Amino acid sequence: MKTNRSRLWMTTIVAFLSFAALIAGCKKDDYVETVGVCPVVVSTNPTNAATSVPLKQVITITFNEEMNPETINQESFTLTGGLKSSETLTGILTYNNTNATMSFVPGTPLLSNTTYTGRVKASVKDLAGNALQTDYVWTFSTGLVLSPTVISTDPVNNALNVFMNTDVEANFSVAMDPTTISQTTFMLHQGTTLIAGTVTYSGTKAIFTPLAAFTANTTYTGTITTGARNVEGAPIDNTYTWTFKTGSYLAPSVITINPANNTKGVALNKTVTATFSLAMNPLTITTTTFTLYQGTTSIAGVVSYTGTTASFNPSVDLLPATVYTGTITTGAASVAGMKLATNYVWTFTTAALTDPLVISTDPADNASGVAITKIVTGSFNMAMDMSTITTTTFTLKQGITPVSGTVSYSGTIASFAPGSDLLPGTTYTATITTGAKNLAGTSLSEDYTWSFRTEGGAIIPPTVNMGSAEEFGILAGVGVSNAAGFSVINNMNVGIYPGLRSSVTGFPPATIVNGVIYAADDIVPVGVAAMLLQAKTDLTAAYLFAEGATSPAPATVSGDQGGKTLAPGIYKSTSTLLIQSGDLTLDAQGDPNAVWIFQIASDFTTVGGAGGNVILSGGAQAKNVYWQTGSSATIGDYTIFQGNILALTSITMNSHATVVGRMLARNGAVVMTHTNTITKP
Repeated sequence: MKTNRSRLWMTTIVAFLSFAALIAGCKKDDYVETVGVCPVVVSTNPTNAATSVPLKQVITITFNEEMNPETINQESFTLTGGLKSSETLTGILTYNNTNATMSFVPGTPLLSNTTYTGRVKASVKDLAGNALQTDYVWTFSTGLVLSPTVISTDPVNNALNVFMNTDVEANFSVAMDPTTISQTTFMLHQGTTLIAGTVTYSGTKAIFTPLAAFTANTTYTGTITTGARNVEGAPIDNTYTWTFKTGSYLAPSVITINPANNTKGVALNKTVTATFSLAMNPLTITTTTFTLYQGTTSIAGVVSYTGTTASFNPSVDLLPATVYTGTITTGAASVAGMKLATNYVWTFTTAALTDPLVISTDPADNASGVAITKIVTGSFNMAMDMSTITTTTFTLKQGITPVSGTVSYSGTIASFAPGSDLLPGTTYTATITTGAKNLAGTSLSEDYTWSFRTEGGAIIPPTVNMGSAEEFGILAGVGVSNAAGFSVINNMNVGIYPGLRSSVTGFPPATIVNGVIYAADDIVPVGVAAMLLQAKTDLTAAYLFAEGATSPAPATVSGDQGGKTLAPGIYKSTSTLLIQSGDLTLDAQGDPNAVWIFQIASDFTTVGGAGGNVILSGGAQAKNVYWQTGSSATIGDYTIFQGNILALTSITMNSHATVVGRMLARNGAVVMTHTNTITKP
């Protein structure tokens, strides 16, 4: 009903204006007086004196009749206002004869909290040549829209030791117009040189991804210009700039390969490996960067990476007596983003069907719990020359100490019988050398070596009983957060007590696979608070147990543990502890039940770059490694960490750090800063 009245009222106004124009007469071309209906403006959008007009408003003016399009141009319509009230805005002016409406789209969004004046000049005429009697003028005002701001960046301003392969991020205070976030509004410079890259935007975050890795020990400047606008069209107040500097990181290199270059007689079921000088980014160790070829034919296989060693396992056995070429390309990069300087290429030749090979051993390589009365054997693929199977070509050592014994040979099996029982809880290494030959006099192509650990042995620290806290990948006191990126917790829960669910942030984009989030104020399911209290009680008990463990006697450690290899045991630091200058290797020496307890009085930190990883060897398992930390713990950028952290205060996982273990903080928060992974040990 109201709409019909409005239409009736508008019709009445138009009729009145037309009648008035008919009485007065209208101006025609060449200023000839005629009598006719004058064109008039019957409506505008925004209307006269309108307020709170959107910054992206399209200005429209509707006439009472069809107009001559040739008279509607940039000269016949102006919109003024902005920083200077007399400033004329540029834009696109169009006219639609169907509804007798002209439209003006400003070239840039209007300014916030500003008055504008629209003017349709009397030069505008209808199809008969009748012009407006006077200029049509009206005003309107935009609303007050707060300017967006850049609230954080990654790397932060003045950050040091930034990795070479870092994406640069900027987080805004509000959602932005994605069309204004581009390579012209989000730029990265090294000095005056513009860095090539791509810009993406999602949520409130803009990401600049360089097309090439950064240069070491170099300062870069990020810039967000005022061309970046929010969804309402408001720009940031001022151009935002920040700087960061990359670290002086070493380029990685391939230090060992197996088989070695030019090796002959390689086993047909050989897994090819390459060991690097630095911890590598696992995402760069793939079938693209680690390849195996027979001539020009690519060999299918599976590539894996652990510690500092990459492995290529062919899908089928290699061909006999054939030359193969292994290649590690410059696409392989360290965790800091430094790539190999050049492709690393080597060749080897597989054994002929007539070449002798060791095809199995007893005990198997890395076996544990081996009887101290064990006779060690090696089986060949063919009959061997008995005279070449001796205590010189078949040896057993404990460390560098030879074990005395007798060697015998029967069928295709060589046996080493120790002269006395082996030591309990001890690792031994057996070797059959290239001195072993088949009946035709052909030697093994390379020494064949394997290791095993005997049963029993030294006192091993007891496993720390974490009770119900074992169900949690993250358990915190006051907060759990995922600052950025698609972090993931695998096969464990996330809990906070006495903190509330409102203190759990960043989920999503963080996700939990086969687990849930529990908070102290959850009322469903019933009993969550009691369950969390029990978990925190169990965590406290586990913390105190680890802190007070004394058997075997703790070994004193201090400072940087990077580059060391530690056997199972208890290690006590009276202050802080650090892993930086290299990787820390925990060697179980063949015992899968081996336990490590680190008693750290203050902060514990791993630092990415040339090291900072925790590497497990000799059958060690992350579930049996405990880091009792008397203050807070920080896991370094892009590092690989193993074990359960039991911290008194807080735990922070830096960018892209991964953990096989648990992050358990008694009183403080657990913070994932960017794309972190926690996996059940």
